[in-house]
Amino acid sequence: MSSTELGTFLKARRGHVQPSDVGIRAQSGRRVSGLRREEVAMLAGVSVDYYTRLEQGRERNPSPAVLNALAGALDLDTDLREHLFRLAGLTPMPRTPVRETVDESLRHLLASWSHTPALIINRQLDVLAYNALAGALYNGFERIDNLARMTFLDPFGHRFFTDWERATTSCVANLRLALGHPGSADAVRALVLQAHAASAEFRDLWNRHNVRGKTHEAKAFRHPDVGDLVLEYNAFDVRSAPGHQLIVYQAPFGSSSADKLQLLGSLAVTIDVEQP
Repeated sequence: MSSTELGTFLKARRGHVQPSDVGIRAQSGRRVSGLRREEVAMLAGVSVDYYTRLEQGRERNPSPAVLNALAGALDLDTDLREHLFRLAGLTPMPRTPVRETVDESLRHLLASWSHTPALIINRQLDVLAYNALAGALYNGFERIDNLARMTFLDPFGHRFFTDWERATTSCVANLRLALGHPGSADAVRALVLQAHAASAEFRDLWNRHNVRGKTHEAKAFRHPDVGDLVLEYNAFDVRSAPGHQLIVYQAPFGSSSADKLQLLGSLAVTIDVEQP
């Protein structure tokens, strides 16, 4: 198949999808039938220029991750999705179900770490489980449910993350990476729509197209009860649940942050931690 056929198909399908079909609130007086190029690009996590080149046949080698994101953005069913991949000369990516639960054995392991904040997240940064000390660390948030939502949409996030710009940049880069995974794309897209509508900072960062997984850089927090503290962290893939990561924080030995983390641990005993 030629790239022109791929572009023609994308343009035709864009015309069949109404904004409400994919969670976009259309403004009155809208003249375009279907989705705009800008809207498809936003939902798929690609630049408007790149998507335009795809429709015009000037981009000939889209990756499987990009095609999967476009399939979600255009609300393609199984047959249409397979056709999209065939037009690009590729095999569809498998849609492996993503586990939303955490094994009890892993929950018990988290609970046993009384001196270390630890949590389990998935690709779209949902917080699936956390121990008492992590609950105390994030206690100022309205809900401990999704790290991106907490960072951008909870007012406490701006005060809690000492380097808020770095925290937001990391969240968006993580979400872009997750958008390329078939099992996570729908949840990421819903989160992007929510944050895109509510946060100008998110819209700006989303348009930069940075992609990055979890790093091992230290993070600085401003906790309302113990003050400023800097924590190092490590991220571990959970082998029994692909897409899940175990995040473990620790303070440098002998540092003031270690003392504050110990104090936070004593406070955690009095905090009612509501697990997801």
